[in-house]
Amino acid sequence: MVSTRFISTLIAAGILLAGCEQRPAADTIIYNAVVYTVDSAMTVCEAIAIKDGKILATGSNEQIGKYEAAERVDAHGSALYPGFIDAHAHFVGYGRSLFEVNLYDCKTWDEAVERVSSFAAKHPSEVWIRGRGWDQHLFPGGAWPDNKKLNELFPDKPVLLQRIDGHAAIANAKALEMAGVKAGTALNGGKIEQENGKPTGLLIDNAVDLVTRIIPVAGKAAYAKWLQAADSNCLAAGLTTVADCGLPYHDITMIDTLQQEGRVHMRVYALLSDDGKTYDEYMAARTAALAGSNEAVKACYTEHGPYKTERLYVKGVKAYADGALGSRGACLLHHYTDKPGWGGFLLGTQAHYDSLAAMLLPIDMQLCTHAIGDSGNRMVLEVYGRYLPQGNDRRWRIEHAQVVAHADFDRFGTHSIVPSVQPTHATSDMYWAGERLGTERLGDAYAYRRLLEQNGWLPLGTDFPVEDISPFKTFYAATARMDAKGYPEGGFQPQDALTREQALRGMTIWAAKGCFMEHEVGSLEPGKKADFILLDHDIMKVPAAQLLATKATAVWSGGVRVH
Repeated sequence: MVSTRFISTLIAAGILLAGCEQRPAADTIIYNAVVYTVDSAMTVCEAIAIKDGKILATGSNEQIGKYEAAERVDAHGSALYPGFIDAHAHFVGYGRSLFEVNLYDCKTWDEAVERVSSFAAKHPSEVWIRGRGWDQHLFPGGAWPDNKKLNELFPDKPVLLQRIDGHAAIANAKALEMAGVKAGTALNGGKIEQENGKPTGLLIDNAVDLVTRIIPVAGKAAYAKWLQAADSNCLAAGLTTVADCGLPYHDITMIDTLQQEGRVHMRVYALLSDDGKTYDEYMAARTAALAGSNEAVKACYTEHGPYKTERLYVKGVKAYADGALGSRGACLLHHYTDKPGWGGFLLGTQAHYDSLAAMLLPIDMQLCTHAIGDSGNRMVLEVYGRYLPQGNDRRWRIEHAQVVAHADFDRFGTHSIVPSVQPTHATSDMYWAGERLGTERLGDAYAYRRLLEQNGWLPLGTDFPVEDISPFKTFYAATARMDAKGYPEGGFQPQDALTREQALRGMTIWAAKGCFMEHEVGSLEPGKKADFILLDHDIMKVPAAQLLATKATAVWSGGVRVH
């Protein structure tokens, strides 16, 4: 018979053990926050727990308080969001541009040339002088520049200055000579402007490639400088993932190398450039890796085509259907209102885009095609439509989808084609887009609300460095349809504005979905990567006028604070 004293001892020991039982472990807890999980119910809570670089739990302060964590952060009521995702950007190009001549906001061509001269004086060892950002719309009378002054100042050094959108450039005579560009050079999908039988230096679309292709490939040290600067700036802006649209294979290997070395934290969804050399190099590397003995590298390649590491995902190809509206390279169904007789051009043959679609369809690779004009968009919609059945989940995208013929909107929904848009393009272009398109056609341009309605989701980006990297400008332009000056009052074509919830989803979970990453990032749900940010303003609540003043006060990537 068990004594009463023995039973009492067992009960006391049980109580003591229960009191000593450890609380479940986490690495980091953020509490006293306004946590926007961006889950399907748009749940808002107070706290979040992180373990091993992933979301462990979200909930009230009391619920998350049951976890034991070495790091506990009191958010003091700040808003906490999933790390923002830019669904269309040029990460490598942005990093390189930070070390070139900054021509953004130049009000005259003379000012641009002065900046080039100042840069050259400070960097005498540069073999090539490169710059970006000029926009003729800011010059008196909107006059296009030429290379006369550059030829005088730099007779022996090549100079290439790209327009803000990258679809036009000014090259000096030395650069043209080195590239073998002359008046009358045969060219499809581009234009070499000339005067009195000589090139003026102005190159449009594919003509720019005639020069860029002869520029020597940079080494690892240069890439490290570019990508670390881009990484720092993007993280500070609240971005934790970007889609880099159209990269040669060398760029991708440099991103991968620097990420593996822990020198670049940004997650990158990379699209291969649409050129035979890039695709051949990528597939050769894939074939060699799968045949090799390095199991770690072999595991990065899926059965078909994609390559995936912790921070890099290569899963598609970026093609260009036409050029840009600002340089009149966008391909229109009817002529430009401000240039009768001219309708732009396609950058390739329809047979090329058809063969590209046919090549990618059998493998697990995404096709994303730049299309600005209504003719360019129609051509891509027709090509995609021949290959994509209704209800497919291939997520082939049309990048920009800026000007869509009224009769073509439904094609996006019919074939589940994803429009990938950049709201700040609308507020940058609105000053002159009507001159290019006319009133009726402008009404079907930058129509983000109607594009959203096609599939029920819409990835948002910036196209930086064409636009600023700021996701807050994206949010503001998408919802208020105004620029930083507050123009126009009431918004530009406000019928196509997005709600704040739609814009937030477009910068998080929908952007992730556009990159096949929605099960890893884009919302704060258990099991996903712990990419999140704290803001000094709650963008879901503050007046629109305060949105552009919002800053990310802290940024975590994979559970590690990186800003």
